[in-house]
Amino acid sequence: MQCSSFYDRVVAALAVLFFALTSTSYGQNSAGPQPVPLPPPVPAPVDRPYAGTISLSVDLTNVNDRVLNVRESIPVEPGSIILLYPQWLPGNHSPSNSVQNLAGLVITADGKRIPWLRDRVNMWAFHVDVPKSATTLELNFQYLAPIRPQQGRISTKIADLTWNSVLLYPAGYFSRRIQFAPELKLPEGWKFATALEVKSQGGSLVQFKDVSLNTLIDSPLYAGINYKRIDLSTGPDNPVYLDVFADKPEQLEITPEELEFHKNLVVQAQKLFQSRHYDHYDFLFSLSDTVGGKGLEHHQSSEDGTRANYFTDWAAGVAGRALLPHEYTHSWNGKFRRPADLWTANFNEPMRNDLLWVYEGLTDYYGNVLTARSGMRTPEQARDEIAGIAASFEISPGRTWRSLEDTTNQPIISAHFAMPELWPSWQRSYDYYPESDLVWLDADTKIRELSNGEKSLDDFAKQFYGIDNGSYVTVTYALEDLVKALSAVQAYDWNEFFRTHVSQVEAQVPEDGIRRGGYRLVYNDSQPEWMKHMDRSFGTNFATSIGFTVSGEGGPNAGGSGPGMITNVVWDSPAFKAGVTPEMQLEAVNDQAFNVENLRAAILAAEKNNAPIKLLLKRDGEFMTVSVDYHGGLRYPHLERVESVPDRLDDILAPVK
Repeated sequence: MQCSSFYDRVVAALAVLFFALTSTSYGQNSAGPQPVPLPPPVPAPVDRPYAGTISLSVDLTNVNDRVLNVRESIPVEPGSIILLYPQWLPGNHSPSNSVQNLAGLVITADGKRIPWLRDRVNMWAFHVDVPKSATTLELNFQYLAPIRPQQGRISTKIADLTWNSVLLYPAGYFSRRIQFAPELKLPEGWKFATALEVKSQGGSLVQFKDVSLNTLIDSPLYAGINYKRIDLSTGPDNPVYLDVFADKPEQLEITPEELEFHKNLVVQAQKLFQSRHYDHYDFLFSLSDTVGGKGLEHHQSSEDGTRANYFTDWAAGVAGRALLPHEYTHSWNGKFRRPADLWTANFNEPMRNDLLWVYEGLTDYYGNVLTARSGMRTPEQARDEIAGIAASFEISPGRTWRSLEDTTNQPIISAHFAMPELWPSWQRSYDYYPESDLVWLDADTKIRELSNGEKSLDDFAKQFYGIDNGSYVTVTYALEDLVKALSAVQAYDWNEFFRTHVSQVEAQVPEDGIRRGGYRLVYNDSQPEWMKHMDRSFGTNFATSIGFTVSGEGGPNAGGSGPGMITNVVWDSPAFKAGVTPEMQLEAVNDQAFNVENLRAAILAAEKNNAPIKLLLKRDGEFMTVSVDYHGGLRYPHLERVESVPDRLDDILAPVK
């Protein structure tokens, strides 16, 4: 008994010791590891001039390999310097300038190589120790442009040079206080266009006048083999040019009617804003099926890209006609007047996007309005576009959980993830563009209603964007400035208006502007003729009916049957409930090989009976058959006139005399 008692005490003591040891090492009382302190942050920019001018030379001649060779000379003083590769880009509203395409960086001073060290936290910052005797740092590196379609825009006949991709600049200064002397070497026989002023040109070497870093990055350059400059100027005081680059020479040809539409755009924009904020304006416009589409605003130019047949098949392009009007509007809204938290001191300071529903949303509204006023769209096409926007939100349940204001964070969210949204109708994505069209139409018609037609949103545009005529020094604003300017045009509770439409979650689609404009949204089985042309390029849209968009060999441009690719499925739609997902191949409809007409006929037939629509689908090599219980018809959206309400929408879309 005594031995047993002693043994028990030993075991108990060992257990206590083991618990103490393990709890010290692993238990809750352990201090555990501590974080390694972060390195000092990159110095904040200060509004002071950088001493000297930075020379920048870009060699664009290696078109085949898509490699740009860069030389840069930066005046320096002995000591430590941090060089920044631009990260946050105006117009992209995100940290989207990829530093991974910068390669081969070698820095020398007095002919000797100097080591550089990338910041351990900020991958866009490079630390350099400048030797005592050095007055200049010589940088040599390459920018590796995309060579695969999934990487970006590619072509061996057209180049889009964005200066932010081919330079580094010193930290600690406002970018407007850093001067650059840029030059460019072009491939033999290539032409170029840019808002920059040329200092000299000898053969393929072009030297530009010294500019600030702000102006340089805001002045991209297009170059190519096939080029035409089209004069859209309204007079010597308003020089505007359409600088067109194409895959083939015949794609540059513009008809007199098309030319008139583009000239009307400039005329109608001037009548809207009654000011200009550029010395001259250049639409840098690429027409190519390999380069792909683009739209990016700059103060005195814009980067624009669309399909190769923009001029040669004018009827096919109704959907994309707002590209140039949208980017042109940005010269006033976004570049000249900009939300204060979207203006930053340099290109590595974070932006905040909460007013993108003005910067981009109001621009989208006026882009569509100017498209109609210029004649680039007929009034009926313009109304169809509005109907399509409203209809897309009637089937989009994402607005039941996410506010319009929160979608303005999407550029920053998306910049950190390579994959596109899987279910955009649920995730909402970039809805601050199209939904803002409806919000600003509501505001425009409200002003017209309250003022008995004496005032409109155009009066706000003149007062808010028409200040400082001829100046292109950015003027910032906050929400209260916007509300104050609108109230000066028409008294109304604009704070509450924007709180309801923008800030809070609102399940109801903002269609008051349509109703107040003298129309209502209706659906029928009749597809507008212009949309049939659009289907050839963008796939066929059955989103408002069965609930998906399909493209591929079975499309109307294929001339026969074949699998189609499901490119988008509407959340909670009939197709969604049946189990259809994006990236499925649609092989057959009701036991017939898929083509668009067979699917269209099946949807129409289901309107008259209770039989489900049977779809044969393929995903990851496996076949499956689903039955979609849908009987609502094709449901193409249209705006139908309500005669009891003044036709304010038609007044908005009509050219200003």
